Amino acid sequence: MTRRVGDVGVLKPVGDYVGALVHPSVHGDPLISARHRAFIAPRLVGSLVALSAFPAYIALRGAPSALEVVVFGWLIVPILIAYYLSRTGRYESAHTMSSLALAGLVTTVAVKTGGIGSFAAIWLVVVPLEAALSASRRVVTIASLVALGAAGLLVAAGTLDLLPTPLAGDQRTGALAALGIISAALYATGLALGAESLTRTSNWLLGAEEDRYRLLACNMTDVITRHGLNGAVLFVSPAAERLFGARARELHGHGLFDRVHISDRPAYLSALSDAASNGETRSVEFRVRRDAETPGEPARFIWIEMRCRPLDAVVTGAGHEQHEVVAVMREVTERKEQERALDNARTEAERANSAKSRFLATMSHELRTPLNAIIGFSDMLVNETALNLTAERRREYAQLINDSGNHLLAVVNDLLDMSKLETGEFEIHPEPFALAPVIASCRDLLALKAAELDVTLATVIDPAVGEIVADKRALKQILLNLLSNAVKFTDRGGRITVRAVADGGRLVLSVEDTGIGICEEDLKRCGNPFFQSRDSYDRPHAGTGLGLSIVKGLIGLHGGDMTMRSRVGTGTTVTVRLPLDCEAGRGGAAARSAQAAETSTVRRLPVQGQTNDTNETNEATVAVKKRA
Repeated sequence: MTRRVGDVGVLKPVGDYVGALVHPSVHGDPLISARHRAFIAPRLVGSLVALSAFPAYIALRGAPSALEVVVFGWLIVPILIAYYLSRTGRYESAHTMSSLALAGLVTTVAVKTGGIGSFAAIWLVVVPLEAALSASRRVVTIASLVALGAAGLLVAAGTLDLLPTPLAGDQRTGALAALGIISAALYATGLALGAESLTRTSNWLLGAEEDRYRLLACNMTDVITRHGLNGAVLFVSPAAERLFGARARELHGHGLFDRVHISDRPAYLSALSDAASNGETRSVEFRVRRDAETPGEPARFIWIEMRCRPLDAVVTGAGHEQHEVVAVMREVTERKEQERALDNARTEAERANSAKSRFLATMSHELRTPLNAIIGFSDMLVNETALNLTAERRREYAQLINDSGNHLLAVVNDLLDMSKLETGEFEIHPEPFALAPVIASCRDLLALKAAELDVTLATVIDPAVGEIVADKRALKQILLNLLSNAVKFTDRGGRITVRAVADGGRLVLSVEDTGIGICEEDLKRCGNPFFQSRDSYDRPHAGTGLGLSIVKGLIGLHGGDMTMRSRVGTGTTVTVRLPLDCEAGRGGAAARSAQAAETSTVRRLPVQGQTNDTNETNEATVAVKKRA
């Protein structure tokens, strides 16, 4: 980097002294401070050197004339003006005073030595040149008018023959001319050095400023762009290459716009338009395509926050004033993901709260109804003497109490099973057994209830399905829950078909009914604990909404899966796929334990998706549980 004049060598003490004379008000601006130094240094140094030569001049030339005294006396004026600038910091005023003093001296000497043709008249040219160092149009104008006025005065005086007769041939006049030429040369040298110092300082400051901006632009993570009236990119900082994975020149023009996600382009253009047309500062978030860092990887969209504001420079648009726009962009993908995670967490919390409320409403109904029956009919039995109950009526009441107790037991068993499934403590015990008798047993247990509702129960079993290895109790519970659901939601005259076929190494078991069906929205939530297609506790079908949740958990423990197809008014088909040998298919007890843990994670109350689960509510199902 270029060093400024006076920083090294013998001139350093002089430079330090001149720098100390600069007014404190300009120390914060290096360029203005340099201008002050350039004004003070030549006047101070030149005048002191000339004054120091005055005694030698007297010794050589003898007593000075009046004109010589005036010339040497004028040398004190630049020192006084430099002192004035040092004390006040008024740069333009000091330049104006210097121009007036120089023009006055030149005019005085020229009048004594021949008018406009005098050797001193050439100094009038120096007056506006000296003022040019001020970088002030006002000072240059004043200095030029003063110089022209002095020249005009000399011309007019010569024309009117008002000038005194020059002392031609006088040796003192020749010496004065020589002194004038030398002093003019020294003064011009001072001006040249001042101009050179200002030029170096300006170049140094410009280079330093460019280095600072380049350092910021190359190292800051935010991207700075400049946009024209139509939104086209005129400039983009180097940070864009890291942010967008593309070269900066590829973003010029409409290159950046082409990368903006198509659904976010209106917001992007609106922000730039508002900043350009209305002079507003706008902030907008949008997605931008980022190229892959390595070949073969797909490009992805990232979230960008852009703050844009109008530039100070005004560009005239069609019929009204518009501004170019400068924008600062930064990536906010991580923040957007956190916001999305918070929204998901809030949604899950609200869903959990809704599930809790639904659970309380459901369980209060399921428990209170049979408890009221048990308490009411047992009170009647206690007071049978007063009520004159017959033996047949007592048996009827006892049967109702038994049914209500079995219903409560079924509800509690389902809750316990669901709890074990969620905590991963439910264990299955695989054993080989024939599938057909199990299906027939479950069908027979629900045959009476189906007959009461005029629903036909049919089974279609592939002869290739012989023995399977599974938990017999769990498989019965799966079938009974599915059949109980099908019977419960099938209208009179309907049909339920149980099919079992072997598909490679898996058993495909399906329960198809012609019932009321499940709407598509509820079908997505099928299997959520306590979820039912009608949330109110006064629904026409009893149940806690745990049946399908338990079924899915038991199927998961066997290494299988369940799918549902349904259409409102047409019916529902539930298909279960299980390994024919769940012990081999799941890899033993360790695999079952891992699957149970996974099942418990899926079964959380706030989870989305699934429907219409019911538990068994009949006496026959409870009997199966007891036997198992």
